[in-house]
Amino acid sequence: MGKLDLSVNIGGLELKNPVMTASGTFGYGEEFADFYDINDLGGILVKGTTLNHREGNPYPRMAETPSGMLNAVGLQNKGVDYFVKHINPGLLGLRTAVLVNVNGSTIEEYVKTAQIVNELDNIPAIELNISCPNVKEGGMAFGVSPKQAEAVVKAVREVYKKTLIVKLSPNVTDIAEIARVAEASGADGVSLINTLLGMAIDAEKQRPILSTITGGLSGPAVKPIALRMVWQVAQAVKIPVIGMGGIMTATDAIEFLLAGATAIQVGTANFVEPTAAIDILHGIEEYMSRHGIESVQDIIGALKY
Repeated sequence: MGKLDLSVNIGGLELKNPVMTASGTFGYGEEFADFYDINDLGGILVKGTTLNHREGNPYPRMAETPSGMLNAVGLQNKGVDYFVKHINPGLLGLRTAVLVNVNGSTIEEYVKTAQIVNELDNIPAIELNISCPNVKEGGMAFGVSPKQAEAVVKAVREVYKKTLIVKLSPNVTDIAEIARVAEASGADGVSLINTLLGMAIDAEKQRPILSTITGGLSGPAVKPIALRMVWQVAQAVKIPVIGMGGIMTATDAIEFLLAGATAIQVGTANFVEPTAAIDILHGIEEYMSRHGIESVQDIIGALKY
């Protein structure tokens, strides 16, 4: 066998391999640099970035659940200007794709944040998180309504000139419909799934565990749902799909690729095992060698019926 080809393309964004880290689970990358060379990954997604400084939600805002975890961190970050001045200079030397996860409470906030990130030469793409509550529309998430999803993606597409990936909420009746709307509105790719809405209760205290009562469920518990949604969306759109949701091992990642994902993101696994993402990459390489597969493209969407 020749050299393995793990390269993939997400709407013009060239990745050396399909393994990325999920936003909010990998900090700004440097937190994991002691464990392995993060340049070996296909890409990293820095934590959610908003126009203005956000404190996030009150504690407690994380809870362990069977086969997963709930989080209600609330997009704590110091805002996009702080990111540009203080964080981004430390990312300039990285030899892997660095993507910024962009969030907002209004369309205007999304647009302004995307405009600022558009000017950063070293950031080739953004991931637009449309699971945020729209404060002007009564708090319903942008990604739950096709009309709202269309409005925010179109507005950002007008000002953002590089690769635009839209992160989809699974808390919808038909995720394929929202994916088609994102595609029609100018998205170069979609990533899914974001967390599922869940809650945890302390029976002895008879109180919710999270300060916000409900939070986002991630980890192995959500994987079968994530896999199904990725498979559905990959059938529904022509743009690339990035799959995530409970990917803990290389086998999990390969299942997502077989279901139609062009790339994957490792999230909750980073909290359990800091080397999870690189371990998964090595496992994909081992799988390809074992099966005599030279190009990862031969696995993508190769599910047999």
